[in-house]
Amino acid sequence: MKSDAGFRVRRVYDPPEPADGRRILVDRLWPRGLSKERAHLDEWLKDIAPSSGLRVAYHAGEVDFAAFQGQYEAELDDAEHAAAVEHLLGLASDGTVTLVTAVKEPENSHVGVLVAHLAEHGHRPRR
Repeated sequence: MKSDAGFRVRRVYDPPEPADGRRILVDRLWPRGLSKERAHLDEWLKDIAPSSGLRVAYHAGEVDFAAFQGQYEAELDDAEHAAAVEHLLGLASDGTVTLVTAVKEPENSHVGVLVAHLAEHGHRPRR
């Protein structure tokens, strides 16, 4: 599915910008200390995030990033995640979508893996 639309990545704690387009939270857990009003989200897409088990294992150091990445990529192809991926791709076909996250280093997290997965489907991240 090709489109001129793209994805941006921003931290949820940063103020929204007009260029954000639709702001979609892609974390499974709500960001600490942030009200829904301050988040300025259009949607919270929990189903796109890694499973709770994988997230916990990664943060506990039970799996390294390479293993986490491989397991999350496999999850993105399961029915639950695939539906969420298709939803994001559909939103992006109508304009810019900003993937919003609470992680400090999005490129070294599930968000980086997700952006790469979306890029494989014809979408490039926007900055």
